[in-house]
Amino acid sequence: MATTTSDRASGGRTFFGHPWGLATLFFTEMWERFSFYGLRAILVLFLIAPPSESGLGMAEGTAKALLGVYMSMVYFVALPGGWVADRILGARRAVLLGGFVIMLGHLAMAIPGGAGFVYLGLVLIILGTGLLKPNISTMVGKLYAGEDDARRDSAFSLFYMGINIGSLAPFVVGYLGQDVNWHLGFGAAAVGMAVGLVQYVLGGRHLRGVGDQPGHRLTPAERARFLKITGAVVAAALVVVAVAAATGHLTVDGVTVALTVLAIAVPVGYFGYMFRSHEVSAGERVKLRAYAWLFLAAALFWMIFDQAAGPLNIFAQDNVDLNVLGWHMPASWTQNINPIIVICFSAVFAWLWLRLGDRVSTGLKFGFALIMSGLSFVLMSVASHATHGGTVKVSLLWLIAVYLLQTLGELSLSPVGLSVTTRLAPTAFASQMMGVWFLATAAGDAVGGQVARLQHRFGDVRYFLVLGLFSVAAGLVLFLFVRALRRIMGEGEELAPSRT
Repeated sequence: MATTTSDRASGGRTFFGHPWGLATLFFTEMWERFSFYGLRAILVLFLIAPPSESGLGMAEGTAKALLGVYMSMVYFVALPGGWVADRILGARRAVLLGGFVIMLGHLAMAIPGGAGFVYLGLVLIILGTGLLKPNISTMVGKLYAGEDDARRDSAFSLFYMGINIGSLAPFVVGYLGQDVNWHLGFGAAAVGMAVGLVQYVLGGRHLRGVGDQPGHRLTPAERARFLKITGAVVAAALVVVAVAAATGHLTVDGVTVALTVLAIAVPVGYFGYMFRSHEVSAGERVKLRAYAWLFLAAALFWMIFDQAAGPLNIFAQDNVDLNVLGWHMPASWTQNINPIIVICFSAVFAWLWLRLGDRVSTGLKFGFALIMSGLSFVLMSVASHATHGGTVKVSLLWLIAVYLLQTLGELSLSPVGLSVTTRLAPTAFASQMMGVWFLATAAGDAVGGQVARLQHRFGDVRYFLVLGLFSVAAGLVLFLFVRALRRIMGEGEELAPSRT
C-alpha cells in the first residue's frame, strides 16, 4: 500500500499534501453527511405537517420520539457495521454497499406514497449508515499505515472538515423540502449520496488496496455459526413483530419505546460483559469504571444536544421571526447555525487545548460541556417565556445564542470523547470501543426522543428549564469528581474537534 511519503516522493497527485485517496474518502463522507443532515433538518417538520401540506400529520410527541430513535439507530448500528466489514465484506465494499443502501432509503422517501415509504426509507438509511459511517473513518486511518501521528491527525482534520461542509445541507434540502415539496427535498438528499457514490467508485483506484479485504475474515466454521445465529435472531424478531401486530402493539409509539429500551440495554449489557471478562485486567477495570461515568455524561449531553432537530426545530418554525429583509427563511435553515459555529471555532479549540495542556482534565471538559448544554436549555426557557404562550415571535438571535452555547459544549466533549475512548479501552476490546462510544449518542438520542414527549405536558418554559437545570447540576456533580478521574486516567489528551 502506497503511503503519503511515497506519493510525495513520486510527484503523484495529492490533496492538500495528502494522498489523493483522502480526497476520495473526504468527498464520500461529505456527501453522505449532506444526505444525513439534510434529512435530519426537515424530517420532524414533515412528520408533523398536516396532510393538506403533504405531511404525515403525526402528533408532535410521536414525531419527536420517531426522530430520536432514528438518530439513535444510525449510531447504534455502527458497532455491528464495523464487525461486518472486519469479518465479511472489507471496509471498501462495506462503504460502497452502505452508500448505495442509503441512497435507496432517500429515494424511498422521495416517493409520495405515504407512511410506508417513509418507514422503509428510514430503515434503509439506518442500515446503510451502519455500514458506511464507522468504516470510512477506518479507511482514512489505514491510508497512513506506517506514517507519523502528526500526518494522520492532519488527515483527520481535513476529513472532519468535509463532515462539517456536508452538514450545511439544510441550505439546499431544507429550502427544497419546506418551500417547494417535501419529497423533492428527500430526493435532493438521494442525489447527494449518489454523487458521493459516483466519485467513490471513480476515485477507488487512488485508495490502492485500502480496505479491500476483511481484517479478520470469518473461517468456514465461524461463518456457519454466524448464519445460524443471524437466522435465529431474525426469526425471533419476526415472532415479536407478529405478536405485537396481533395484540395491537405494533404502532409507531410502541416501536420507538422498544428501540429506546434496546438503545439503553445494549450498552448496559456490553459494559457488564467487559467488567466480567477475564481478558480485562484489574487496572483496566478501574479505568473502565471511570469511562462508564464519562459515557453516562456523554449520553446526557447528546440527549439535550440532539433535540435541536426536534423541539428546537419546531420552536424555530412556530415561535421565531424568520423574516430576513422581507424574505421568510425556512425554519430548517436554523440547523445550519451549529455547523457554521463549529467551523469557526474548531481551530480556536484545537489551539486552546494545546495551550492549556494537562491543566484541564477530561472530567473538567465533560463537566463544562454538560453545563453549556444545560445553560442553552435554560436560555431556551427564557426565549419560550418571551413568546408569551406562542402569541409573539422572538428574534433569531435567541436561537443563535442557544446554539453557540451548545457548540461550545460539543467542542469540549465530542473530540475529547474520541480521545479518551482510545486511551481507556481495555486491550482486548480496543477495536470495539469506538463503536461503544457511538452507543452513548444512540442512548442519548433515543431517551431524548422519549423525554421530548413531556414538552406538551410541561409546557415549553418548564420543559426547557427542568432539563437545563438537570444538565447543569450533572456538570457540577462531575466537577466534584474531577480530581479522582484525573488520577485514574492521566493527562495529555490530544484533540481534533469534529462532528459525528
